[in-house]
This record gives sequence, structure tokens and C-alpha cells, in this order.
Amino acid sequence: MQSDSQFELGPFVDEEWVAKLESINREYQALTQEMLARLMPSEAGESILSDMKASLRQGVEALAGNPQLLYGAQMRLVQDQMRLWQQTAREFYGNAEPAEAVIEPERSDRRFRDEAWHNEPFYRYIMQQYLLSARMMNELIEGIDTLSDEQKRSLEFYIRQYVSAMAPTNFVTTNPEVMRLTLETKGQNLIDGLQRLRADLANSAEGLNVAMTDREAFRIGENIAVTPGDVVYENELIQLIQYRPTTEKAFKTPLLVIPPWINKYYILDLRQDNSMMKWLVDQGHTVFLISWRNPGVEQRDLTWADYMQLGPIAAMEAIEKACGEKSVNLLSYCVGGTLAASTVAYLTSTRRGRKVRSVTYMATLQDFRDPGEIGVFLSEAALDGIERQLEADGYLDGRIMAFSFNLLREKDLFWSFYINNYLKGEEPAAFDLLYWNTDGTNLPAATHGWYLRNMYLENRLVEPGGIELDGVKIDLRKISTPSYFISAKEDHIAKWNSTYYGTQLPKGPVTFVLGGSGHIAGIVNPPSKNKYGYWTNPELPNSADQWFEGATFNEGSWWPHWQAWMTDNGYADASKQVPARQPGEGELGIIEPAPGRYVRQTIPEVLGHLPEEEDA
Repeated sequence: MQSDSQFELGPFVDEEWVAKLESINREYQALTQEMLARLMPSEAGESILSDMKASLRQGVEALAGNPQLLYGAQMRLVQDQMRLWQQTAREFYGNAEPAEAVIEPERSDRRFRDEAWHNEPFYRYIMQQYLLSARMMNELIEGIDTLSDEQKRSLEFYIRQYVSAMAPTNFVTTNPEVMRLTLETKGQNLIDGLQRLRADLANSAEGLNVAMTDREAFRIGENIAVTPGDVVYENELIQLIQYRPTTEKAFKTPLLVIPPWINKYYILDLRQDNSMMKWLVDQGHTVFLISWRNPGVEQRDLTWADYMQLGPIAAMEAIEKACGEKSVNLLSYCVGGTLAASTVAYLTSTRRGRKVRSVTYMATLQDFRDPGEIGVFLSEAALDGIERQLEADGYLDGRIMAFSFNLLREKDLFWSFYINNYLKGEEPAAFDLLYWNTDGTNLPAATHGWYLRNMYLENRLVEPGGIELDGVKIDLRKISTPSYFISAKEDHIAKWNSTYYGTQLPKGPVTFVLGGSGHIAGIVNPPSKNKYGYWTNPELPNSADQWFEGATFNEGSWWPHWQAWMTDNGYADASKQVPARQPGEGELGIIEPAPGRYVRQTIPEVLGHLPEEEDA
């Protein structure tokens, strides 16, 4: 009589197959132990876990108070499941052609594109059972009307994470593509996948940072971040890059770019065909860019005011020495834009506002009343835990931030790579954008904790005098500097209708433009691609929805529209151009070629966690 395992494996029982199964089992057991040890939550993780439990408890209590909603959803599920079972049974017995599906995945759902999900009764049944259960859970949440908006948003987020994690595509035996591959390779895909999982786990801080790209395919300064330039100034927090001109003449007023420090600056300089920095230089701007340091424990006490003083203000002073110009135009991105707004307000309050001729905010939040799904991680209870962890460590590991952001788009940015890397055992493809996405930076304790509490949780930046920097109370409503806001319609990090609130704050002239696509593609959208388009509306009503109703759609990139705004209003005055400036011509010498040392700092290097062979 055959053993159960022999019966299940059938004709695939041979020495090679059995040996691989035993190898997979040993690897899996060892990895499970390591994973459990690494995934023990820190204080920050524990606080978020407690917040999740509280959110789920509130959901259960709300459903208990609405038995009609619960009964109706369950009855619909039972009826649909009965139909599905009857159809599947008839198909298995060969008594009928495949009936019309009880439920189909959405067209945008790429998880179920394999033909087996639609042509094979077993997999079609599993898929529809999953989709029916997912639909019921969504209907229950939508029907709850006794929770606050914040409570409901948290509940929706955590339930979505559960539903996504339980998809049949995430498991070997219920994913037809994985099963075919496993039989074809006799399990080699699973062995390769477990090795990749071990490597990724070793490179994770808390949670699991799945490798999204072939990290060996890119070298900063060689095939990404290659726009020619030089570092002309540095301090303990920034290196200032001055790009080399490509035109004979340049606009008189230099342009200072303030990128976010949550990631590295070169999202704005990935390749030459989509580099915003190269495009700006080609338009005749003298471009300076801040490259932020990747901080460690030594920088734990750096504050938001330090980021302002050592960042934009120090850069402006350096630019004056390099070019002899006392004023600049600012181009800022994401949290770099929040810092830019703080800096302009600070300069205004200290009567130095004229140092900035114009300021551009790309995908920037100033009013944090509705920060989007990232707010799920920032309740009072969760933030208390984050603050305790920051106090203990001195920094937030950038890999934790990356993991959190990936969960905002978990199907595309986590589970799809989980399946490809670990179940299929595939090598991630070389993709520069995803390389940048995984090349994170740490965040200093004093800066990050203050930012989360004062901006996200308490929304004090919009209060007159609500924020004090170096003893100066700032007020965004006093800013008279002309402002250009560009947001992205599908942005999940800085929601466009939330960034729009910022247009209502300054007293100076404001232009708001809405680009297509998301947080990255909607901003880094070179004209040569002619993609996504953008909306314009010269009016600025109180409501973002009202603005959009009156907006006009335009084809192509928003970059030329911004350039026209700069030149038409004289912030980049074509009539006052000067000979193009070369790095090192002024009072500042060249320290090193761009992209410089700071952008090359990795998290393991900063934290002293390099592998032994690299230490050697």
C-alpha cells in the first residue's frame, strides 16, 4: 500500500524530487525560526499592532449593533456560494458547459490573469470563493455608519491587508502558475525562492522588504544620477550639487531644488531621458540641488529647524557665494516642499522673504487634515510607540518607512513581488525606479518624531504661530512669495485634494496644476514621453472638487507649463540672462564630482551592518 506522500506525488516520486522536498522542508523550518525572531515587533510595531486590534474590535462591536447588515451580507454570501457550488459540481460531473461566473475579478486585478483561473473548474471555484468573501467584507465595512471617518479608514485598511494576504495567488497549491512551475522544475523554484526570502529578510528591519529589482544592475553615478555636475558645498547634513550648464546663457536667478530626505534625490535624475535635472539645465536654469545625508545615531538630535538652517538656508548662502545672487527660485518635492514652506515662512517672519523669488511645491502637503491612508499608522497610540522607539534607537530605520509605504499599495508593491520572488523563484528585473524605491534613508529621531506629531497628528503648520523654528513663530498666511503647486491625481502618498488645501494659505499669487498618474510618474513626467496630461484652472475656489469641475485638461507634461509660468512672470527672466555659470567659478571650489558621497550612503553602511566581506 502506498504512503500518503507517495500517493499525492504520484509519478513524480524519484530520488531527485524527494531530495528537493527534504531540502525545501529544512530550509523552510530554519527560515521560519529566523523570521519569527526578526519579526518580533518593536515598541513602534507593538503600538501599531495594538491599534490594529482596537480597530478590529471597534468593527466587530459596530457589526454587533447592526444585526440586519450582518444578516443581509451573510445571506447573500450563502446564496452565491450555493450557486457557485452547484455550477462547479455540474462541471466536475461533465453535465453542463461552464456557466456564467457568479463573480468576476475587476479588469484591473492582475492576480487572476492566468487562463486556469477562468478555464479550470478547480481554480475558478477557488477564485470565486475568495472574491465572494472579499466582497462581503467590503460590503460590511461600507454599511457601518456608527464609526468616525478615522475609525472607518483604519478598519478598511486593516481588513484590506487581511483580504489581500489571503488571496489564493499567495499560496503554492492554489496558484496555478506556481503549481505548474513547481512540477516542471521539481521544486527548484521553491528552493530558489526560499533563498531569496532569506536574503530579503536579512536586509529588513521590521516587516519584510521584498526585493523589487536587481540591485546589482545599477550604480549611482554610472547608470543613474549621471547628469554632470559637482559638489560645491557640504555640511553635516547636506551636499550641494551645482549642475554644469548646457546652454551659453542662463537665467540670472539660480534654481535651488529641495528633494525629500525620506528617499534619495536621484528620483529627479534617474536616466537622461527622464531626468528633471537635465531638462531644467537644458532650459537655461543654473540648477543647484540638495543631496541629504543618510543619518544614523550621531544625527539623532537634528531638528526640523536644523534641516531648515543646514538645508535650504545654508544652500542659499552657498549659492550667493557661488553666483553672487542673493535670491533664488525654489523647486521642492514632497516633504522637501513642507520644509520649503516652513523656510519661506521663516524668512518672511525674519524679513528676509525676498531671498526667494518664487517657490514650487511638487506633491506637497501643508495642511494635514486629511493625510490619506498613511494616517492609519499615526494615531495617538501608534505615535506614542513610534516616539518611544525613536528615543531608544535615535533614528527611524528607512526600511521600516519603505515597508509602510508599500502596504499602501500592497497588491502591486508587496504581494506581486512576493509571488514572483519566493513562490516562482524568479530574479527581480532591473528597473531603475524600483531600485530608487528600495534605496532608502534613515530619519533622525528629533526631526521625524516632531514632524509626525506637529504636522500629521496635530496639523499645527496651518495654525498662525502654531510652529516655532529657532524662536521664530511662522505663519504660512503671511507668505507673499508667488507659489506654483503641482499635484498628481492618483497620488496615494500626498492626496491631491489634500495638497490643494495649501493653495488657500499664502497671501501671494498662487497657481495650482493637477498632473495625471501618481506620486512619482505624475511629477517625473518628461515632455518627450507625451504622457498622462494635466489639468489647469486659473481660479482657486475653496474646494478641490470645485476646482476640478472648472479645470481644463491639457495633453502631455506639465513641465513646459511650469517653465512658461517661470518666464512669463519674470521669475526666470529671459531678458536678464547671464553667461552660463560653471561649478567652481565663484567663491566656492569643487569638492568632488556629482553625485557626491552622501547619496551613496546605504542604510547598512550608516548603521554599521555591512556584511563581513564588504567590511574587508
